[in-house]
Amino acid sequence: MLGCVTRLRRLVRLLPLQTSLLILFLFCTVSVFIFSYFLYGVKREPEPSAVGLSGPEGASADSDYPRVIPSRLLPVRNVPGGSGVDLGGTRTDPVVLVFVESQYSQLGQEIVAILESGRFKYRTEISPGKGDMPTLTDKERGRFTLVIYENILKYVNLDAWNRELLDKYCVEYGVGIIGFFKANENSLLSAQLKGFPLFLHSNLGLKDCMVNPKSPLLFITRAGQTLPGPLPGDDWTVFQSNHSTYEPVLMAKTQSAESVASLGQNAAMLPSVVQDLGLHDGIQRVLFGNNLNFWLHKLVFVDAVAFLTGKRLSLSLERYILVDIDDIFVGKEGTRMKVPDVKALLETQRELRTHVPNFTFNLGFSGKFFHAGSDEEDLGDDLLLSHVKDFWWFPHMWSHMQPHLFHNQSVLAEQMLLNKKFAMEHGIPTNMGYAVAPHHSGVYPVHMQLYDAWKKVWGIKVTSTEEYPHLKPARFRRGFIHSGISVLPRQTCGLFTHTIFYKDYPGSPNELDKLINGGELFLTVLLNPISIFMTHLSNYGNDRLGLYTFKSLVMFVKTWTNMKMQTLPPIQLAQKYFSLFPSERDPLWQDPCEDKRHKDIWSKEKTCDRFPKLLVIGPQKTGTTALYLFLGMHPDLTSNYPSKETFEEIQFFNGHNYHRGIDWYMEYFPLPSNTSSDYYFEKSANYFDSEVAAQRAAALLPKAKIITILINPADRAYSWYQHQRAHDDPVALKYSFNEVITAARDAPIKLRVLQNRCLVPGWYAVHLERWLNHYHSSQLLVLDGQMLKTEPASVMDKIQKFLGLPNVINYHKILAFDPKKGFWCQLLEGGKTKCLGKSKGRRYPDMDPESQEFLREYYRDHNIELSKLLYRMGQPLPSWLREELVHTR
Repeated sequence: MLGCVTRLRRLVRLLPLQTSLLILFLFCTVSVFIFSYFLYGVKREPEPSAVGLSGPEGASADSDYPRVIPSRLLPVRNVPGGSGVDLGGTRTDPVVLVFVESQYSQLGQEIVAILESGRFKYRTEISPGKGDMPTLTDKERGRFTLVIYENILKYVNLDAWNRELLDKYCVEYGVGIIGFFKANENSLLSAQLKGFPLFLHSNLGLKDCMVNPKSPLLFITRAGQTLPGPLPGDDWTVFQSNHSTYEPVLMAKTQSAESVASLGQNAAMLPSVVQDLGLHDGIQRVLFGNNLNFWLHKLVFVDAVAFLTGKRLSLSLERYILVDIDDIFVGKEGTRMKVPDVKALLETQRELRTHVPNFTFNLGFSGKFFHAGSDEEDLGDDLLLSHVKDFWWFPHMWSHMQPHLFHNQSVLAEQMLLNKKFAMEHGIPTNMGYAVAPHHSGVYPVHMQLYDAWKKVWGIKVTSTEEYPHLKPARFRRGFIHSGISVLPRQTCGLFTHTIFYKDYPGSPNELDKLINGGELFLTVLLNPISIFMTHLSNYGNDRLGLYTFKSLVMFVKTWTNMKMQTLPPIQLAQKYFSLFPSERDPLWQDPCEDKRHKDIWSKEKTCDRFPKLLVIGPQKTGTTALYLFLGMHPDLTSNYPSKETFEEIQFFNGHNYHRGIDWYMEYFPLPSNTSSDYYFEKSANYFDSEVAAQRAAALLPKAKIITILINPADRAYSWYQHQRAHDDPVALKYSFNEVITAARDAPIKLRVLQNRCLVPGWYAVHLERWLNHYHSSQLLVLDGQMLKTEPASVMDKIQKFLGLPNVINYHKILAFDPKKGFWCQLLEGGKTKCLGKSKGRRYPDMDPESQEFLREYYRDHNIELSKLLYRMGQPLPSWLREELVHTR
């Protein structure tokens, strides 16, 4: 072999230069033919049809730009040991990266609002000009499954480095891009999009929009109809290309007779939204020639998000709607239903059932107001009751009173019994399990007397409110379950008690029609799988705006979408809701005094002054009980009442007590009128490492101060182990400390539980970050636990300054070291001391060297991260942390 190579080298040396060049040319020619055969000779799948518009001067875009197969269209690859996996989907987190022009740009806010309504996770970034891209990957996983540009030109004009970085990410991870082009007075009338075989023609007025039935991204959007009339504005952009990668989604005509010169005479329908199939550069995109002000753009945008994420971020086609008619007997004379109105109600219900299976109006009643109208209106009441079985029914209060005004459960129950007696006398069913409180009073903020009376008298299992967590913005309304009652979000529909006549609709009748035909009411149905609509008796008399609204809405939805609407009874609706959104079962209590509407429907006997202003959050075994004692010595501070179950700790935010509600929590603090200090505090040492406590605390106590005490995490772990041994924990008694902390993953579950309780609270940086996600760093004070043990008076000086207390106490005069106990105690008159109990300050053997070395290595990175975090917070490093960092060098 070696001899052959030597002879070949000699032959090459003997060849003249011309012959060598000829051989090289022939070799290159053969290579090109072979490459061309495999590139073009192999049979391909048919490509999608072209947009059908030629480029300027008849230029063929296909001849200039080679096709690249997009990664999203790659076949599903089988992974050994598993089923087929979509490479583009499972390799990215379900998060949308949204590049906005500014924090306050209108289009950016509209994009975010739709993502929030769909409960899709997102991250916003200001569009970089020449700045760096956010980090797109985490190890081998993509951080984003879709990229959206509020201004597509910011993407097109990215500097070469960032553009290549983003495009490479999109191709490799199968990530698509949605972009918007909004023309302005400075936009060129016709221009090519830089780097793409696509031309833009701007500042046009369009009309007669239609959906392309061949568009592959359509899911919720239904094609086949033309929307007649002009589109809003005269700043539209249309797209032009004859490259087969572009497929129109929405098309429209120009308003003026003159067409754009370069489009030719045959361009009757112009694409205003175009889909890039990815055949040009391997990246799929959807481009909009305007913003989201046009309702069809919102509809197509939802489908574009679904398509480009492989349905990972997608709304289903199923929609459940329930129409409540509140106060069916409550209304002034002249606003109530008469016999023809009731007949129209029945007829409309029958009509709607042809489009919405099981559609049934749900009538809310307060029996005291039956037969309270004119003679004609009283006959309407009678006709309603003669058709009692044709409707669903639910109770309000007998006299339509607001429950939060009554603090005696028995009074509420008596009112409910009167309404129940009326129902039974008139054959109204009493087993629907659904009720609505007048003005949503007592539902949220929770009035426990109402919940208890509801369950006792009516067996209520479901209610609804528009107040949780707040009335506005409506897209954030959620459900929760409390005390066995499911609370569902309720929606408004643009009809109120005073909207009686079509011609008198606020703003003009056209405003109501816009609300229905692509406006807020339509978007409510589009973006919410379950909608409970609140209407009133007065909306069904006179001009019967309620009937007009929902008949029009249903027909509009059927015309323009593929959504399948149906109605379920309230209990089944609640089951469906929480099967879709199981994470919403647990409520997140808010501060009632932060929302004026909530304060207005909250009991006047309750006050937010009863909430604590300081939380000592732990962690356990760091000196929190001693700090609790020292804080209680200050005249400006008042601690919580002790708990029978957990002693000085309430443990509200981290466990089952949270579900008892804020009324239960407030009972642990005195009424402000009964104490000289209204600066309340509580200490619960297991708040620190709880995954839910920080979010819950910040929702209820957003202005609270937070104190945490940190000691060497190795010492804390050992102290917890010894604490468990002292309390006769069988696992701690069975295993040595070293066996506990070094236990393998397949160790017995109880051993693993003890191991976690020893080690995990010591991940200080992880837990502090969680609290800093909900509180500003200025609200959080980190104390050196070693210093609290040796110099408590100095630490208390620091705390008093942090809390801004009006009276500064000299703790050097009221604390004394007890040599028998081995720690500092409260100094009483006569030189006596008051110390913590026998369970505090235990002495136990030193930790073994093997465990010390293991924990030093185990916590090394955690301690480094803690030092960085404290530096960012502007807080000094504890002495023990400085010592540990020395060992890491």
